[in-house]
Amino acid sequence: MDLVIRAARAVTAAGEVPATVGVDEGRVVAVEPAGAALDGDRVLELGEDVVLLPGLVDTHVHVNDPGRTEWEGFASATRAAAAGGVTTIVDMPLNSLPPTVDVAALEVKRKTAEGRVHVDVGFWGGAIPGNLAELRGLHEAGVFGFKSFLLHSGVDEFPPLDARGLEEAMTELRTFDGMIIVHAEDSDAIEHAPDPHGEKYGDFLRSRPRGAENVAIAQVIELARKTGVRAHILHLSSSDALPMVESARRDGVRLTAETCPHYLSFTAEEIGDGATQFKCCPPIREAENRELLWQGLADGVIDCVVTDHSPCTPELKRFDSGDFGLAWGGIAGLQLGLPAVWTQARQRGFALTDVVRWMAGHPAAQAGLRRKGHLAPGYDADFSVFAPDEAFVVDVAKLKHRNPVSAYHGRPLAGVVRSTWLRGEEITGEDPAGVLLTRGEELRWRMP
Repeated sequence: MDLVIRAARAVTAAGEVPATVGVDEGRVVAVEPAGAALDGDRVLELGEDVVLLPGLVDTHVHVNDPGRTEWEGFASATRAAAAGGVTTIVDMPLNSLPPTVDVAALEVKRKTAEGRVHVDVGFWGGAIPGNLAELRGLHEAGVFGFKSFLLHSGVDEFPPLDARGLEEAMTELRTFDGMIIVHAEDSDAIEHAPDPHGEKYGDFLRSRPRGAENVAIAQVIELARKTGVRAHILHLSSSDALPMVESARRDGVRLTAETCPHYLSFTAEEIGDGATQFKCCPPIREAENRELLWQGLADGVIDCVVTDHSPCTPELKRFDSGDFGLAWGGIAGLQLGLPAVWTQARQRGFALTDVVRWMAGHPAAQAGLRRKGHLAPGYDADFSVFAPDEAFVVDVAKLKHRNPVSAYHGRPLAGVVRSTWLRGEEITGEDPAGVLLTRGEELRWRMP
């Protein structure tokens, strides 16, 4: 074998157990008990202070490249991913120029990323007004699904779908079993909410009420029920919507949902005046809401935890005025998702096996990445070596993200990623070894 890893602790199909892992030609070929007589060209011995995890899969990342590379870029984003134990990302279709709404734009993005990525990268397409005829071509070109908004996306070149447009897109996607992933906030509800302005976080929170999210999720559910399409709710922040999601799935609607580390970590009550690094849409809500999201994970109603990494330059956060209405909405968290979630999860009695399910196995299954997300024979030899009991304080100056802006700055977190491996080779951040992924005919949606 090319590589054998002897781990005192590893997260496998059997849980967190001692394991001997064999790798050959970039794939896991054996997962045996501790002491198994496997031998390889290289042997890595891991102590009891670290856990061997499958590489995480982050299916919600805004790389913004090409076009807005001053916000982020493929090289910096994938270095940050690797530093956070993430070995696969799927890039969102907006904030780049051009947005990924036709095959020509997808090719521009692929050419931009080629040879610059340190982890594996896939791409979402976009569903916007006027590109219905482009959806099948994008699907055949290998995108993993189609992002849509139900309100202004924040950038004019990626406009939202109205109810009729959403139904038309879903109907078209159903003809080739494509998947729609939806930013679910209702434009009419937000239009009638108070305007966001000033430095008080409570004023901004009132401008993006739970009701706007609940109405939009209900609309997505009913149209998914009607059309039979596969639908996925992005960055769910309103715990009110959890019973709807659970009920729809019980009825047979093909629906999955994700939430994000910032919704599981922060609370509205702790966000100070002018702290625009916490602005995101949907917003971070109250402490009670946060605990109900954790319960949604425990109950299996929420499938995935992904970062929605949405960085920008410091100027766009408007730290000069602290005005939440003017600041760009997005949280940069790609490098910090694993320790952020683990810090909160361990306090609530969850295990690393739970975190791996939410941040590796289920995101891979939801996107259709059949060789990612598990430490098991036949899967890519993508690993994170994680020290769960080691703590650190976040310093934005030490992050790999392009810009030193993070809601996590100064926050103590538990868990340090010691190293990250892609197809059996340690990622150093020097020689880009990631590949660009495409959806294949054999990919399956069903959760493992």
